[in-house]
Amino acid sequence: MSATQPFSVKLGFVLKSLRISRAQLAAEMGVDKSVVGRWATGSVRPSDHNLAKLTNVVATRVEGFTVLDWERDLERLGNRVGMDTDGLFEATRWRSGDGLPLPLMGRILETTERRGDAYEGFFRSTRPYSQMPGRFLHDQMMVRKDGRGLLRFDMACGGVFVEGWVLPLQNQLFIIGAELTSDTLAFGIFNGVKNLRAGVLDGLVLNSALDVSGTPTATAAIFERMDDLSGDPEADDARFAELARLDPVAPEGTVPAKVVAHLARDIGPAQMALGGNWVLRLPLSRSLSRGHGSGVDGEMDGRSSLVR
Repeated sequence: MSATQPFSVKLGFVLKSLRISRAQLAAEMGVDKSVVGRWATGSVRPSDHNLAKLTNVVATRVEGFTVLDWERDLERLGNRVGMDTDGLFEATRWRSGDGLPLPLMGRILETTERRGDAYEGFFRSTRPYSQMPGRFLHDQMMVRKDGRGLLRFDMACGGVFVEGWVLPLQNQLFIIGAELTSDTLAFGIFNGVKNLRAGVLDGLVLNSALDVSGTPTATAAIFERMDDLSGDPEADDARFAELARLDPVAPEGTVPAKVVAHLARDIGPAQMALGGNWVLRLPLSRSLSRGHGSGVDGEMDGRSSLVR
């Protein structure tokens, strides 16, 4: 085994071996659990300060464990913390590669290198609340490139966290995320932009509702840029943790009528006869996706007019 395995894989090995959950580690370190989640998924590596605190947590369970132990290869690190590594490396090998095992990954990486900067930043969604008809939700999302050249995202909605990838291909964004509360996956296809900065993005999301049966649910959604990244990963982590604590349910009357009309769809045979949709879809001719500074009414300012 190579000693160049990503830190995220090493952290996962150690947590599994010592039977420490992400939430437990966050509590012992005094950091938000979403920060630990980003370490574990490879979105960001701990700072020297946080790495020292993490090492101290491990050292309370593994005598003599030091920061230098993180430089061991997986097999020696596993043995150091008492993990039986037989048969484990093969199951996790894909995590230590250059990205997701997708046939189009080369093209995705090329597109991310060329256009990924346009999608980095903080975004807020507006989407129909499936469990409260007539009401809307706001997700908080942070998008940034990781060390492998992929666009990683972290999203929060009322204590529910989703982590995953934004995969640009041609002029669309394909989203794959892991919903960490109920251990399900979420997906999306969004219209991309040709501008230097994406201001508004729209598309369709597919996820499992948080009900007993995990009902598959598709909705239209809008993501509006709220701010750019600061360039300081720890500061951006702190900003995201703060946003994650916001109430996700939009107060009644705060979503602009034009946005409501764009997101609330009538589908089915009866509505199709009236000019509506047979299935939930969002063609480019009806898209609101556009560059930074251009709102839904074409206004040029620092933020989208959708948020007002």
